[in-house]
Formats: sequence, structure tokens, C-alpha cells
Amino acid sequence: MTDLLHACAELVDIPSVSHAEGPLADVVEARLRDVPWLTVDRVGDNVVARTSLGRAQRLLLAGHLDTVPANGNERARIEGDVLWGLGAADMKGGLAVFLELARTVDEPAVDVSYVFYACEEVASRHNGLLHLGAARPDLLVADAAVLGEPTGAVVEAGCQGSVRIAVILSGERAHTARPWMGRNAVHRLAAVLDRVAGSAERRPVLDGCEYREALQAVHVEGGVAGNVVPDRAVLHLNHRFAPDRTIDEAVAHVYEVLGDSVEVVDGDTLEVLDAAAPAAPSLDHPLLAALLARSDAAPRAKLGWTDVSFFAGRGVPATNFGPGDPTLAHTADERVERRELDAAYAVLQGVLAEGASLS
Repeated sequence: MTDLLHACAELVDIPSVSHAEGPLADVVEARLRDVPWLTVDRVGDNVVARTSLGRAQRLLLAGHLDTVPANGNERARIEGDVLWGLGAADMKGGLAVFLELARTVDEPAVDVSYVFYACEEVASRHNGLLHLGAARPDLLVADAAVLGEPTGAVVEAGCQGSVRIAVILSGERAHTARPWMGRNAVHRLAAVLDRVAGSAERRPVLDGCEYREALQAVHVEGGVAGNVVPDRAVLHLNHRFAPDRTIDEAVAHVYEVLGDSVEVVDGDTLEVLDAAAPAAPSLDHPLLAALLARSDAAPRAKLGWTDVSFFAGRGVPATNFGPGDPTLAHTADERVERRELDAAYAVLQGVLAEGASLS
């Protein structure tokens, strides 16, 4: 078997910041086209390789090619059994594992689709999965899917949803020498922030996985001039919510938290800026249950949003599983360990070789 640590280092040394994944897609495509049991398709900078063995089920393994911009870590560095570098965890470690599986598992018990896609780290409209779904939906057909996101080779089930809401508070301008003649919209933010900071943290447990919801103020603006009482203030809130709630229910929860600190009837405004649906754990699917059984560790909730949501929205049960510590993603200290690469490969190789037999 290939030394996965050095294979990952080779991928790290190919720059692939979002919107510039072409050179890495070229390498991935070339390596997959050398595998005789795979059919390879490329759509833009998205590469899909599939077996067509007539198996009863198909498992899709998906990983994004792109990274965030470099932070002094653009070159791979190996020290002992640790690889440092941009994308080592998020998620060129997962890509290295998938490429090795594609090269070595020639008679899987399930048909396999290997999906390498662009632009996961930027606005969702650029996401390669969306482009594949529009241009070649047949390439994304599967019974279950595994996203190679960094999880420390532990199953991180489902994903949280996310909504971002603008709270726009009104006031009345006045001279700061006579503030009683106006109403300070910026001062009104205090009541809203008190509600947000004091909101209870909800921790629902789904399929044995504890999700932790969060409501945070992430942006604030206001003010007209140094001597004017401001008549408008804007606060952006971000709410991460568990998959037992819909987007509408999550928005309603935020509105309930704000209560009468926002006076909609008197000119205040609440606006949903964007929203992303959550995904349920779905660990009862036989292929995902087999993955969990082989991983030899209790599952965790994915405390964040991933493209598991994309597949769930298409009716495909999906989960997150890959090498690398998720807390190191996007940091200057991003790294991956050999043991995590080898463990992720062994678990997935077992699932491909035996299918759902362990579930």
C-alpha cells in the first residue's frame, strides 16, 4: 500500500485555493484514469470515478479539492509521523485515502463512486456538487454517502443547520447635545444582545449524538456622525441548530428569543440573510452502520455544516468520516497524523470489501 502520509504531502504541495483547483483536478483525473476498473468523468474541475459491477448497492465517497488561502503553511512538512501544511486535514488527507481506495479496491462488495469536487470553502452557489447535480445528476446517484471531512477517523453524524438573521433597529435622529429629542438605535442593541447572550443552550441527543446549538452576534453596525443620535442599527446573528429542527423552526426560535426587544410594529425589521438545512445522523442505513461498526468508536455529532446536507436533501443518507482533527482546519497549525490516515483507509477499505455485512 502507498505511504499515505507522503501521498497526502504530494497533494498539499499542489496549490488548490478555491476557484483555482484546476491543477489538482488534473492530477486526480490522471491518476484515476490509470485505474482499469473505473469509469472517469470530468465536469469543470469536478472529477467523478465509478465502478460498474452491478452490485446491489452503491456507496459514494466525496471530498472537496479546494482549500482556504494559505497562512504561511502552503508547503508540506513532514516531522516523524505528522504532516503539516495547508489542507493536510481539510481535506487532502481524505483525498489521499480516497485515491488509494480507488487504486487498490478492485472488487468491492458495493459499487463505488469517488467524487472529487471544487469550491466547498466558498459561497454555496459555487459548490461543485451543485454544478454536478445540475449537469450530470446521474453521477451523484447512490444509496449512501461518506464525506471525507476531517473527523479524526471517528464518525461525525449528520450536520447542524445554519441561519443568519439581520436585526435592524430603528430610532430617531437628534443632536447629541439634546439626545432626549431623539431615540438612539445603537443603545437599543443592548436589550437585543442581552437576550442573545442569555439564551439557553439546547443540547438534543439524536441517534446517540449530542448536538450543541448556538446563537451568536457576529456583526454590528450603526452611527451617522460624531454628533448625531443614530436612527438605525444593524446586528447580524448566526444560529447553528440541530437536525431535529427545520429552517423555519430555527428562525422561529430566534424570533422567540428576541421577543419584545425588537419592535416590528414600530419599524424594526428582521431579515433572514441566508440559511442552510441540517442533516439527520442516518446511522441506521446499513452501509453507514457498517462504517460505524468498523470505526470502533462512538459516533459524535457534527457541530457545523457540511455537504452531508447536500446529499440528505437528495434523499441520500450521508455522514462525515475522514482523517485529521477538525479543530485544526483553516489554522496555521493544520496537520494530519499517519495513524489517522491509516485508520481511515482501513475502515473504509473494510466497508468497500464487505459492504453492510457488519451492520
